[in-house]
Amino acid sequence: MRFPDNDLIITADHITVEYGSTLALDDVSLAINSGDFVAITGPNGGGKSTLLKTLLKLIKPTSGTVSYYENGAPVESLHIGYLPQKSNIDNRFPITVEEVVASGLYGDRRNWRGRFSNAVQEKIDSTLRLMGVADLRNRVIGSLSGGQLQRTLLGRAVISGPEIVVLDEPLSYVDHNFIEQIYKIVEDISRRATVILVSHEMTVISEMANRHWIVDHTLHECHASHHYLKTECD
Repeated sequence: MRFPDNDLIITADHITVEYGSTLALDDVSLAINSGDFVAITGPNGGGKSTLLKTLLKLIKPTSGTVSYYENGAPVESLHIGYLPQKSNIDNRFPITVEEVVASGLYGDRRNWRGRFSNAVQEKIDSTLRLMGVADLRNRVIGSLSGGQLQRTLLGRAVISGPEIVVLDEPLSYVDHNFIEQIYKIVEDISRRATVILVSHEMTVISEMANRHWIVDHTLHECHASHHYLKTECD
């Protein structure tokens, strides 16, 4: 068997996703390399979130396959941090900000007393501070504003230092005075991880990304600096 280049980490081969009579994605193929920053935009209802969930293997495509690779060889899973859209979160669940952020730790467990080790606790504390939610650590998520919850979920996505970070509208609901900090966090993440990001706010994001996709049931790779429609691409 001929394996792909060592830089390749995710491929989608002719994936189609249907919900009953609704066609969400139509015959989409793509390849993502380690170190890519992929910025995705497109119209509402065009299948952007469906594409992310399919790449994450949270949705099984109606046809086609999604494959993961590590060092050129196929693998079953990758270390991925995922920030879903806020609308996919049940904020009625009685869990605190600190517990949500801590749940993103990859393989870390509490000891028999139910406490974190000092090293793990420091990682949690530093992530809470980075996201600007340290003073909210004991609040249940149902009491948070949309922006506070979004920052908490971003903390969960990045705390473990994943090799791939998938962000679905990370700027949604975020307080205006924190958006600049989100940009800085995303830029820092992109220096050490592969980033796949959906956003309608492409002005700053497009300067960070090396690849630009428009998803409108199909996928079109764009080579223009700012892109919202296929007609605006080179």
